[in-house]
This record gives sequence, C-alpha cells and structure tokens, in this order.
Amino acid sequence: MITVNSVYKYMENEERIRIIEIDKENVYIVNIDTNMSMPKIEKMDRLQEEIESNRLILIKDPFFRVVEDKNLTQVQIKKRDADWNLINIYYVDNKLKLLEKSYRNKIFNMISEESNISLATVKRLFGRYWQKGMNKNSLLPDYFKSGAKGKERNLSKIKVGRRRNPTYYGEVVEGINITHDVKKHFEFTINKYYRNKKKISLKETYTLMLRDFYSDIYIENGEKVYVVWDKCKIPTYRQFTYWYSKTENIQKDIYLRESEKEYNLKHRELLSNSKQETDGPGTRFQVDATIADIYLVSSLNRNRIIGRPIIYAIIDVYSRMITGVYVGLEGPSWTGAMMALDNMILDKVEYCNKYGIEITEEQWPCKHLPEIIIADRGEFEGYSVENLINNLNIRIENTSPYRGDLKGIVERNFRTTNEKIKHKTPGAIQKEYRTRGDRDYRLDATLTLEEFTKIYINIVLHHNNKIIDKYPMEKEMIEDEIVPTPINLWNWGIKNRKGRLRVIDREIFRLNVLPKGKAGISRAGIRFKGLYYSSDKAIREQWFIKQKVRNIEVVYDPRNMNKIYIPFNNGRDYDEFYLIDVSLQYKNSLLEEIIFQRELESELAKESLKEKNQNDINLENEIENIVKQAEKAKEKEIEYNKSSRQRIKGIKNNRFIEKELNREEEAFILGEESKKITKTSEIIELPSFHQDKKKSTNSKLMEKIKKVRRNIYE
Repeated sequence: MITVNSVYKYMENEERIRIIEIDKENVYIVNIDTNMSMPKIEKMDRLQEEIESNRLILIKDPFFRVVEDKNLTQVQIKKRDADWNLINIYYVDNKLKLLEKSYRNKIFNMISEESNISLATVKRLFGRYWQKGMNKNSLLPDYFKSGAKGKERNLSKIKVGRRRNPTYYGEVVEGINITHDVKKHFEFTINKYYRNKKKISLKETYTLMLRDFYSDIYIENGEKVYVVWDKCKIPTYRQFTYWYSKTENIQKDIYLRESEKEYNLKHRELLSNSKQETDGPGTRFQVDATIADIYLVSSLNRNRIIGRPIIYAIIDVYSRMITGVYVGLEGPSWTGAMMALDNMILDKVEYCNKYGIEITEEQWPCKHLPEIIIADRGEFEGYSVENLINNLNIRIENTSPYRGDLKGIVERNFRTTNEKIKHKTPGAIQKEYRTRGDRDYRLDATLTLEEFTKIYINIVLHHNNKIIDKYPMEKEMIEDEIVPTPINLWNWGIKNRKGRLRVIDREIFRLNVLPKGKAGISRAGIRFKGLYYSSDKAIREQWFIKQKVRNIEVVYDPRNMNKIYIPFNNGRDYDEFYLIDVSLQYKNSLLEEIIFQRELESELAKESLKEKNQNDINLENEIENIVKQAEKAKEKEIEYNKSSRQRIKGIKNNRFIEKELNREEEAFILGEESKKITKTSEIIELPSFHQDKKKSTNSKLMEKIKKVRRNIYE
C-alpha cells in the first residue's frame, strides 16, 4: 500500500522519490536526490504496477533522524523555526495549488512578496521541506553535514532481538530488524548483482546493497558520492548471508552465474546410466568426433607437419563395443561422420588387412546398422540424415549444444585414447600451454596418418577386450559368469537379448549417406556447383535437347567432383555423370577447392571494378569530346539553304567517293617508308551532279582527287 511520506527507489536509474500527497487516483511525488525538486503527478495504478514488478522498491527514509534540540546550535534552531512558521502559514491553505505546476509559481511569487524573501529562497525552502521528510527537522540546514568530521552522533541504537557479543575492541554491532522490506532489499540485490555472469562475491553484493539502499547520496563536483549510514541502521553482513543461505537456490545460481551447460556437465544429479535406455546390442550407437592430441607429418615428406588428425568413433551403448571408426583430416563435419558410418558397416577383417593388421571376424564382428544413433546436432542434419531416417529406418537423436555428457561413453573413450597417445607417441601435446623455453612438441611429429591409424586400430582392438569398470551387470550375466568386456557383452547380448542389428549393401548405404543437391539441365549439360556434366545415357535419350525437366536431384562426393550420381529404381541403382570439356580444369579437385577458386575469381573481379568503372567513364568522355568536335566542324560547313531532301540525296554516290579515298589511304606499299606530310591539305570542292550522269562525273572526280593526293605526298 502506498502511503504519504514513504520513500521508493527506481532500480533502473537509482532515482529515489518521496510520496508527498495522494489525491484519489493521483499521487504527487518529488525526487529527493536533486538539489531542488518540485512535485510531479503520477497515476496511482502506474506506481502500483512498478512496485509489483520490483522496478520501484520501498526503502527507508534516508533523511529520517532522531535529533534533539540540545545537540543543535541556536542558529540552527532559530533558522529551522523561522522556516517552519513560513511553511505553516502558507502550505496548509495553498497545498493543492503548490502541488499543481500551473499555479505553483503564482503562489511562490505571492509568498516572496508578502514575506519579503527572494523567490529562489522560497523555492529552495519548500523543495527541502518536500524532499527531506515534511517535518520540522527537515528544514534544518543540512545538519548531517555539519560538525567535525568523524564526530560521534547520539542516534538511537535500540534493536529488537538478542544482543550481539562485543568485538575484540569491545564494540557491539547490532544491525537492524530484518523486516519484510529488508528481505526484499536482499532478494533484489542478490538477483541483480550476484546472479549474473560477472560472478562477484557475496561480500561485494552486500556492499552494493548498502550503496543502493542504506546510503546517502550527495553531489560533489558534479559526481554522486555515497555515504553509508551508521552501523545501527544497516543490516550486518552476517544477517545478509544468513538470509541468503535460507533462500539459496543452487541450480539457479549456477545457471545464472555459470551456464546451463556448466550445471548439466558438472553439477546435475546422476541418477541413471546410459545402459538403462538399451535392451541389447544395436539398440543405440553413440557417435562423436575429437581432434587427437598429436601432430602428424606428411606421407610425401616427413619434414612437413600436417597438423592434428580427426578421430570419429561409433560405440554400442549396451556392450561398449566400438563398431565404427574414422581417422583422417575431414571434419568434424558430415564428411567425417559419413566415413565413420561407412566403416560401421564394413567388414573389419577387410579393413584391418588394408593396414597390415590380421584379425579374425570374432575379434571385431561389427558390420551392422543400429536402431538409433545418438550424435551432435551440427553434423547430423540435412538431406543425408533424412535418408538414414526414411530409407534405412535409423532414428537420429541429436544432443543439445555443449552437452558432451549425453554421449558419455564415447567421450570417455576419447579421453582414454588421448591419454595413451600422450604417453607413447612423439609429437603429442604434453600440456595445454607452453611456457617460455619449453620445446615445441610439434617439432617432434613423426607419424604419418596411416601409421597413426594403425595405432588407433590397435587401441580399438584392445578396448574391445578390456574389462569395463563399473559396468551395470545384469542378473543373468552374473549367472552366466560373463566377464564384462565389450566383445563378451556384445556376443552375450546378441544371444540373450533382442536382435537389433541389421546388415545392408555398402553401395546402397553410400548412396544414402552421400550429400545431395539440385542440378540444372540445359543445352550446355547438367550444371551442378558451377560445373557441367554429361553421360552416354543423357545424350542417347536427348536430355539436353528435350529438356522435359529443368532440375534434378543428384548425389555427390565433395572429396572428388569428377562424377556425380543420379539414383533411380528407389535408390537401388544409379547413373554416373562425368565432367565435360568446359569444366575439365576442375578435374580431381575437392569441392572446397572449386568454391575457393570461384570466390577468388569473384574477388579479383571486385578488385578490378574500380579500374573498369574509370575506363568506362574515360570512354564516355572521349566519345562526347569527339562528337562535340564533329558538331563544331559541321556547324561551320553546313549549308542551311539546302532542304533536307537535297542533303539526303546522293548518299550512295558519296559513299562510293569516300570508299575510294579510304582505299587510296589504306593501301599497303611494301618496301617504302611512310613520308611525312610537308604540304598543307587542299580543300576539294565537290561539284554537284545529277544521278543520270553518275559514271562520267565519278570518273572525272576520282582523277582530280588522285592528282591532288600525288602532289601532297611527292
């Protein structure tokens, strides 16, 4: 409930206001922080709404003091009483007019004239009365600033509650009663200052609370100065922390001070395990990628360091069996994930033989599709993932961003792998940050990508036969005396639990995991990513002539754009399309290289745009200059006495004469150097002639022209 003389604080701009009058639906307020403030009118509903939304908070009156006259000087008492008498005489009778802006100045002028006091003093007197509590002592001339600095003032120290023990120096710090309003101050301060990414301490938060709610504000040299109240009028730090602990919300604090990710990774409750979501091998596979903590060298030249490889791993949640891997330089991206998925359905005996490692099928029997794949959102989105879902009946469960804990099994495997790499292989990252003088471990890089892949395959084979710590064994497993290694759990699960595993033809699988795109069909061929393709089938069936369809969906491998593929027969077969001559410059190129080349061409065109624009402008200017000169020359020679018909007549004859002149001038003269023209040109008057005498006239005219030219060049 809003009451007269109560003080509130706006938390957005720290403005403090006093309620000086309430009139039905209106409230008159005054700002208590400015040097001189006049009343303003506000709607009761608006203030009530701001109070309920915590934008406006009730605070203690910062100007309230228990002042005894014996502690005041006679000058202070005399000035206070005189000002109080003036207020009593004029305020009661003129209250409403003084509150209204339209009448206020008239009343102030009247008071100034009748009391023989300056208008500025009258305004300052009423402003102090409204700002500082509307009581007699509010008219004291800044008594809280007067007196010797640091002098003790005899203010009330009575407090409800148990008396505090004295400090080492014998001082008793009592604090204040923690009322509902004080608790509201605590709550607001904690929400504003403590629960955010700045991560300030509770002690700092307490200090900011004292500044906002338990301090006086002065303007000195144009800047705000906060002076905290006496200790008997402020809550103690112990009271603050006690009430914080009573209302503490650990989850909320971590969310707001750290992040939701931090809470989920390090602080959330762990009341379940991944295996509870599965009922046998193949129910759920987890797939993830990591950048290995090792630097590799080029297979072409071991002096060239090629950076760190990408490792993809696919693990069966039920058995912890690694079912697919990829070690390469692709990713983390869909291309790298695609390679791991391709390895997932590959016969592992064939795969290991490629790297000179001989195993039996029983050592690594994984070449199947799962029911569900758990993966990161970024990589497993798009057309190819839709094919896994729609064509291969695989459900994709994407984890939330930054939630590696939701793929805890594969994440733990990566940590183990990197620990093994760090201790055994040259070029491994030994520590995250090197200090001055440390050897650069990148210079120790020795392994090629193929050699590192061999190491990782051996790590995988070792993992599949390693006992899993803290594996949640089932009752039947214990009865069958199963040792909890991935290979044993895989075989036992296939035999005793639901069969979720499926096999698929590798070519069909690849058609479904390769990325897709739209290609256009035109007379120039099939255009895709700026390249042009064709095939014998397309030529035979006259695709580029008939053009029954303008767009077609194609499948492509971004690592080699020599061919694209168009599936048919419900994805069980496909047609190959090859690059044609116009695009052969991009043969054996990666899609990234092609895109880069086109971007480079575009950048070069942009760089030369300024020069091109300047050349265009120069051309326009040159044409205009030539036309202007021609117009001036024509203006001198034009015969205005001739009609338009006369001027147009004879175009064909004029052309013949001009052509003969050009032939004479353009003729090649071999073996002779051009001679400088030393003679001035002679203007030849062309006689008029009639069309019927064209041949004889032309002949005579040409003879005359030739004679003049011979004279010029001799």
